[in-house]
Amino acid sequence: MAYLQPADYPNYGLPAGTTADWITAATALINSYCRRPDLNVVQYTERLRVTSGSQAVRLSYLPLAPLGDATTPIVSIEGRYAKPRRGEMANDALFEMAWAFSLPGQWSAIDPASVDCDANTGELTLPWNVLGLPYNEVMVTYTAGLSTIGDDVKTACAQIVRNAQSTPALNASKTKIDTMQMQYFSSSLVDETVQAWLRPYVANRLG
Repeated sequence: MAYLQPADYPNYGLPAGTTADWITAATALINSYCRRPDLNVVQYTERLRVTSGSQAVRLSYLPLAPLGDATTPIVSIEGRYAKPRRGEMANDALFEMAWAFSLPGQWSAIDPASVDCDANTGELTLPWNVLGLPYNEVMVTYTAGLSTIGDDVKTACAQIVRNAQSTPALNASKTKIDTMQMQYFSSSLVDETVQAWLRPYVANRLG
């Protein structure tokens, strides 16, 4: 879904006659820069390693937001005590007990209500498992994005269109702007001002 609608054009400094292909291409460029499929609320699944000595993980896509009638952004979460990496075995006795009961490698469901969730930072603090061992790997399905596209994203979209229209190679007589061409010029179209507006929505751990 495009981040600007025709009724928005005058409010963000675009001519009323701006064609939809400019907005569609700018929207695609924003998604590519933020390394996510959409800035609206959508569902993601991530498999994350938990740092030794920590009970927290940080999700990649922000802000966390429930989808539809849901009350929490966490759809489901599973954890396991997999075989520790070298230097991560904090308690040999508990580790050997875990192996005796075949706990390592087994995924177990975690109650989302038992997970402390910070919607703004994407940090999840996990509970301990039944043997008192920390999980060292989790699989999280969650929803994140903007329930309403704000002025910062709309302004960024309009600025990308203005940057593109002022770029000679893109401002030729054309009835349709090719998204791949926009991508080629992304370093100049997504300028420092646009980057500042989009910074809160760039995926944290990817690339």
